[in-house]
Amino acid sequence: MLDGDTVVFVEVRYRKHAAWGGALESVDGRKRQRLILAAELFLQRENRWGKQPCRFDVVAIGPGSSGLNWLRNAFET
Repeated sequence: MLDGDTVVFVEVRYRKHAAWGGALESVDGRKRQRLILAAELFLQRENRWGKQPCRFDVVAIGPGSSGLNWLRNAFET
């Protein structure tokens, strides 16, 4: 996705039940590394986006109407 001139990689996670943790918690360190690798490969292949700023967002969806949580810059420490 583009947000102005920023390339945004969006990971959408859904959990029907929180028994195994919520949708946001399902993006652990291993999943982050896989997303970063996929983004690097994309940026290498798509030269037009390679010099643009980028960020990672996570959209976590849980049960109920208020279950949407959009976390921008999700990988910032």
